[in-house]
Amino acid sequence: MSPQSLSMAGVLLITVPGVAFGGVTLLKFLMRNVPGYLDNPVRRGLWRAGHAHAGVLVLFALVAMLYVDQAGLPDGVKALTRVLIVAAPILMPLGFFLSVVRPGDTKPSRLIWLTVAGGVCLAAGTLTLGVGLL
Repeated sequence: MSPQSLSMAGVLLITVPGVAFGGVTLLKFLMRNVPGYLDNPVRRGLWRAGHAHAGVLVLFALVAMLYVDQAGLPDGVKALTRVLIVAAPILMPLGFFLSVVRPGDTKPSRLIWLTVAGGVCLAAGTLTLGVGLL
């Protein structure tokens, strides 16, 4: 594994305690019936989506780092691909969480666009990686 991919894997692994903390927080909200979570379906749905996306995308990005080094892409494109793939598990959950950060929020704020940005990064990174592996 290249030093660049190892560094990106390190960044991803550093996010894992944050994902775990988020899971514990959601569990606490459920068990203690925290106001603004169970009684707010929009916030509850977006926070569950944020937690789920974070966990799945961190794992996906860790595996993808192994493939980036095998792709027949120029070094600069490999670097961009790494950044795009690692950005997704950071941007998407942030969009879900921050768009309804206040317990009374009943619709997402403009920060939901971070989710879209993460999706674009994921699509561009995986498409580039896929083409580079063909």
